[in-house]
Amino acid sequence: MKRSRNMKTIQFREAICEAMSEEMRRDESIYLMGEEVAEYNGAYKASKGMLDEFGAKRVIDTPIAELGFAGIAIGSAMNGNRPIVEYMTFNFSLVGIDQIINNAAKIRQMSGGQFNCPIVFRGPTASAGQLAATHSQAFENWFANTPGLKVVVPSNPADAKGLLKSAIRDNDPVIFMESEQMYGDKGEVPEGEYLIPLGVAEIKRKGTDVTIVSFGKIIKDAYKAAEELAKEGIECEIIDLRTVRPMDHDAILTSVKKTNRLVILEEAWPFGNVATEITYQVQSQAFDYLDAPIVKINTADTPAPYSPELLKEWLPNSDDVVKAVKKVMYRD
Repeated sequence: MKRSRNMKTIQFREAICEAMSEEMRRDESIYLMGEEVAEYNGAYKASKGMLDEFGAKRVIDTPIAELGFAGIAIGSAMNGNRPIVEYMTFNFSLVGIDQIINNAAKIRQMSGGQFNCPIVFRGPTASAGQLAATHSQAFENWFANTPGLKVVVPSNPADAKGLLKSAIRDNDPVIFMESEQMYGDKGEVPEGEYLIPLGVAEIKRKGTDVTIVSFGKIIKDAYKAAEELAKEGIECEIIDLRTVRPMDHDAILTSVKKTNRLVILEEAWPFGNVATEITYQVQSQAFDYLDAPIVKINTADTPAPYSPELLKEWLPNSDDVVKAVKKVMYRD
């Protein structure tokens, strides 16, 4: 990302809105559709003002019918448009997942390259407080398991804007996953045009003792843990994946070859997740550099509880990261 010297501080939701609006001004084939994106300015106000600027033909309120409007958007993309589909939460994408997996992800191959599917499916992922089991799920690994899809999970406003603009310009379907608990987050964003390429991780904090890999809102707990560990003389290097698929294996491997230890923090169930894939890649390509077994930190292996006390226990936190780092440092 080429950052200008002039920076502004905006909310995550404003970064999302700016990215969509800038791209829609640039390309008339781009439009936004989803539940409450128009008249209500978005369920999380991420499309505030867009109906007034672009009109009802390009900012479209849909019925509560994810399977239907996902299919409409895919057909539209095959015919030359570049839709952005907002799900009120990715939990609701399960209603339309047949269209995403069996059509959007496969149409280029199944048509022998005759059809592209330039489409972005975006909305909140993972837990957002007391929303109970069916509204608190992380599906990054589900979508990343599918050839043909790209999966992006930004963790701050600047990354969100640059990555979303790249996702909208991409000729493949992109799953762009945000967080309800991040829409109000404020951060510095460069003035003017900038893009962040998909598939490139970023070292958010340099360190020499242990590598921590994470993405999305849970990475905040890695930052908090790193500050605490630094007081004890342990310097953590934190890598923000930003894009889950394609994954930047080189960034992870380069860091692990320097620190010789790896902790992975992910807000997802422990079986068959993104951390599992990272663990495999590192042990298969950098086994001789490891001075300790890899530790991955996930949620408990249950549906998300509603009780605030149980939810606190269910979610990974900075204390879990501190314990994991000390374990790989043999200081536990």
